[in-house]
Amino acid sequence: MSANQGRKASDVWSFFSISENQAICKLCVQNGIAKGIYKFDSKTGTSGLRRHLQSKHLTEYSELMNCSKNQNESKDRLSLEQFLLSSGIKMDEDEAEDRKVQEIEQSTIESTTSNESSIRKPFMQILSEKPLKLGNTISNMSNGSKSLKRKYEKISATSSIMDKYRDLDQNGLVQVKYIWIDGTGEFLRCKSKTFDFEPTSPDQLPIWNFDGTSTGQATGDESDVFIRPIALFRDPFRPGPNKLVLCETLDRQYEPTPTNNRRKCLEYMEKAKDQVPWFGLEQEYTLLDLDRHPYGWPKLGYPAPQGPYYCGVGADKVYGREVVEAHYRACMYAGIRISGTNAETMPAQWEFQVGPCEGIEAGDQLIVARFILHRVCEDFGVVATLDPKPILGDWNGAGCHCNFSTKEMREPGGYNAIEKAILKLSEVHHQHIAYYDPHGGRDNERRLTGAHETETIDAFSYGVANRGCSVRIPKQTFDDQCGYFEDRRPSSNCDPYNVTAALVKTCCLKGEDRKLSLTYVPNF
Repeated sequence: MSANQGRKASDVWSFFSISENQAICKLCVQNGIAKGIYKFDSKTGTSGLRRHLQSKHLTEYSELMNCSKNQNESKDRLSLEQFLLSSGIKMDEDEAEDRKVQEIEQSTIESTTSNESSIRKPFMQILSEKPLKLGNTISNMSNGSKSLKRKYEKISATSSIMDKYRDLDQNGLVQVKYIWIDGTGEFLRCKSKTFDFEPTSPDQLPIWNFDGTSTGQATGDESDVFIRPIALFRDPFRPGPNKLVLCETLDRQYEPTPTNNRRKCLEYMEKAKDQVPWFGLEQEYTLLDLDRHPYGWPKLGYPAPQGPYYCGVGADKVYGREVVEAHYRACMYAGIRISGTNAETMPAQWEFQVGPCEGIEAGDQLIVARFILHRVCEDFGVVATLDPKPILGDWNGAGCHCNFSTKEMREPGGYNAIEKAILKLSEVHHQHIAYYDPHGGRDNERRLTGAHETETIDAFSYGVANRGCSVRIPKQTFDDQCGYFEDRRPSSNCDPYNVTAALVKTCCLKGEDRKLSLTYVPNF
């Protein structure tokens, strides 16, 4: 029996047939480069094997994979159990159950692996092409959920360990986590500071600093970037007097850094304050495993086509509800104006809504809600991506639809003001597209295609209850002849300060204040 028997394996995968994997395993054992548990994972519908590899062996392992086919042709094809036993390698406790499922599906899986070139393509490339037939999709997905359950149980055990530290007395001290947007304009950073009092306003907290060379916001000779507290929230991860504080980033002259779009947004919100602009932001996101594979999806191929997942119920229709519910409660505790959640059209895709919020508060609330989402995902061992088109092919993208109104629009007879605002938007469509994702419209090119409930990126349209338009007027708004409209163009990874500022400038301000300096130029 192997000295390394029973060691846990990390998720190192290669997609080969069963017999090819047997040859790979044998070569690994003979060369002493692989250790741990080798497991056929029929739960997720793959014909790969998991291995635990030290980083120094990855090159040798890759070379062995390349020569495995020739080795395989000259070897007897042992059953997986016989091969593992002869190599002195232990199966994990779930292997017997997995093997039964594998025997039923093996003929189907082997037929898909006959085309070596397609099987060895990167996962995202495979998904963009014709889906692979992996037998009963629902069976694969339900079996896959068992492994997700086991992972959740491990995470729960870690959480219980942390409980004894969370319950420790803080001796009258308070932890405050400073949060800011980094140099990408879309990702968040944070660090904590200790205080001897419980703050009730961001003004009570000092300006701090961080190493801007590590966040893309400074150079080595002037590395300090300042963070000024601007919005305070309760900390749902460290309950009690502890706080989260959103900060804006400032350079060495205490001026806004290039990705600090909040300062200009606040300026425009102050100018439009008399019109009382309200925003409701619909944040869509997609849950992924740590290997960037969609959460709950078969490890190779597709789930069933879109249709049953939107607002779905049931383990075969929704993935990650525990993450969503945890995020919902955490936002409520923190003081976020979260107004709802729902499962979206693509499996593992979700949405939460923030608002209605007035003025600058909309951006502040959404940024902190995003932070809480990513922090909750840490606890569950998953990733929330805000990429507007995380999976290529016949799957919906992800947006951050912005519902907008002014006091005039909300009052009786306000429908005329709504139509006037939409007309203004139609005149500066390409300028708005430039502000609606962090890369001047390039991210939205993958999403705004005219399919999957979108208008094409180079066209502007609006309609009542029409989700295929750039701007949708809700049927209730049309019936009441007052209310709000929904701008469906912003991407899921948008900067909410840019989006809300652009809407206020176009719909509420006049003259020079109304001008937008950026313009989207189509790349096709």
